[in-house]
Amino acid sequence: MAQYFHIHAQNPQRRLIDQAAEILRSGGLIAYPTDSSYALGCHLDDKKAVDRIRKLRKLDRHHNFTLVANELKQTAQFAKIDNEQYRLIKSLTPGPFTFILGAKRSVPNRLVHPKRRTIGIRIPDHKVVQTLLAELGEPIMSSSLILPNESLPMSDPEQIRSQLEHDVDLVIDAGLTLNQPSTVIDWHDGTLNVVRQGAGNVDFLR
Repeated sequence: MAQYFHIHAQNPQRRLIDQAAEILRSGGLIAYPTDSSYALGCHLDDKKAVDRIRKLRKLDRHHNFTLVANELKQTAQFAKIDNEQYRLIKSLTPGPFTFILGAKRSVPNRLVHPKRRTIGIRIPDHKVVQTLLAELGEPIMSSSLILPNESLPMSDPEQIRSQLEHDVDLVIDAGLTLNQPSTVIDWHDGTLNVVRQGAGNVDFLR
């Protein structure tokens, strides 16, 4: 049975943030809010928790997971980012964007796309997840909370609790979010390509 934390969206309670961080460190799977929708997250080094996300969402081995960080420098050891990419990503984050970039050689295979050696990075503009990631001191492995046979991610924490209370270890309720995924920009080969239009505005490309 999942724990259920009501965390204030603008002034997260430190006690609950600390408990949520400990659940992640202990191998737990959490449902948490972002600036576009709710998402699933787990500790980077926990293969079993990543496999739980795959099972829950019915994902194949080619799915690109995302590193969710509270600032760009938290992703430096994982993703290859040149100066041009850094400037644009810095200007768009925190925000509802996911960037697909080349993964550094040191990144474990389980964290990257098996053929393209890419990794997604995301820096959401949401106080709760920003505070949680600052407490952890490292990114989390994440995937949008889109259930099988659904096209949109979940946005209502009460609904998440009702449907997934036996599948996750913690639901963080910080209120309703948008029910849009992040905008995904693939930039791993030097060519900027919008592969999914979501909550992030791409007018800057015009």
